[in-house]
Amino acid sequence: MSTYVPAQDERAKTIVKTSIIGIAANIALALVKAIVGLAAHSIAVVLDAVNNLSDALSSVITIVGTKLASRKPDKKHPMGHGRIEYLSTMIVAAIILYAGITSGVESVKKIINPETPDYSTLALVLIALAVVVKVLLGTYVKKVGKKVNSGSLEASGQDALMDAIVSGSVLLSAVIFMVFHISLEAWVGLLIAGMIIKAGVEMMLEAVDELIGHRADAELSQNIRKIILEEPEVEGVYDLILNSYGPDKWLGSAHVSIPDTMTAVEIDALDRRIAANVFCKTGVAMTGIGVYAINTKNEEISAVQQKVYQIINDHEGVLQIHGFYLDDKTRQGNVDIVLDFTVTDGAAVQTHISEDLKKEIPDYDFHIVIDRDFTD
Repeated sequence: MSTYVPAQDERAKTIVKTSIIGIAANIALALVKAIVGLAAHSIAVVLDAVNNLSDALSSVITIVGTKLASRKPDKKHPMGHGRIEYLSTMIVAAIILYAGITSGVESVKKIINPETPDYSTLALVLIALAVVVKVLLGTYVKKVGKKVNSGSLEASGQDALMDAIVSGSVLLSAVIFMVFHISLEAWVGLLIAGMIIKAGVEMMLEAVDELIGHRADAELSQNIRKIILEEPEVEGVYDLILNSYGPDKWLGSAHVSIPDTMTAVEIDALDRRIAANVFCKTGVAMTGIGVYAINTKNEEISAVQQKVYQIINDHEGVLQIHGFYLDDKTRQGNVDIVLDFTVTDGAAVQTHISEDLKKEIPDYDFHIVIDRDFTD
C-alpha cells in the first residue's frame, strides 16, 4: 500500500462492473448445473448449482453495499458510509453459511436414502466447462478485488476458485461412477457443504475483525513514517494511529520529535507539509500531528536522558522510549513508554518506573505516559 488508491467513485464503478460479470456467469452456471443435476439425479451437481446461485446473490449484495458505502458524508455520518461494505460482507457470509448448512442437510439425507445417478457424455462436458469458467472468473474477480482493495470481491474471487475445485470433485465422482459403478454423490455433496461453510465462517470473521478494528497494514504504517521522516526537522515519528472508516478510507495521527528551537510558525508549516505529503502518497488523511520537543539548549541534559533510558529499559515489556524532554528550570521531565501487549498491568509498570526514577534521579520529577504499540 505504498501508493494512493483509485478515486472512490472509480473504485465503486469497478466493483459494480465486476460483480455484474460474476452475477451473469453464476446464474448461467447455476441453470446449466441444475438441468444436468436433475436430469442425472445427482445431488452433488444440484448442490453445486445452489452454490452458484448463492454466489450470484452475494454479488448482488456486494453491489448494493458498494452503492450505499459510496454515499457522501452527511451531518449524521461525517466520516462517510464506508463501513457499510463490512456489513454487506457479513450478509454475504450469512448467505453462504445458510447455503452450506442446507447443502449439508440434503447431502446427509442422500447418504441415508441414496439415488443412483445417470450421467451422459454431454453432462460431463458441461461440468468440465463449468470448471474452466469458474477458474477464469475466480482469477479475474480476485485480481480486481486486490487492485481496488475490496474484501467482498477478493472473497468472491477466492470462493469461485474453491467452486472450481468443488465442480472438479463432482466431475471426478461422476467419472468414478461411470467407470467403477461406485456412487460418491452424496459424500461429495457433503464435502461441498463443508467447503461452503468454511468459506462463510472465514468471511464472517474477517468482516467482524474489520468492524472491531485491527492493526493497520505494516507496509502502510512504515510508508507513512518514511514520508514524515523525509522532513529535515523531524528526528522521530511515534504514536502513529490509523483508523479505518471503510476500505481505503483512513484517518491518522502521529507525534513527531523536533528541536525545541522551532517557532509556532515553523511548526505550523511543518504540520501542513506532512499532512499534504502523506495524503498525496498514501490517501491517509492525517488529522493531527503532535509534537515532542527535543532538548537542544543544555548538553548536560543528555546525560540525564541516558540514565533515564537505562532505568526504564531495565523493566520487562518496554518496547520503546520516546518523547523525552526535561525542563531544567522547573525540574520537570516528560517521557513516553510503549509497552508490549503481553504486559497486562501497565499501571503497575508505570508506578515501578516512577519509583525507580525518583530514587535514582531525585532532583527531577518525571511525568510518565504509557502507550501501546498500535502499528508495526
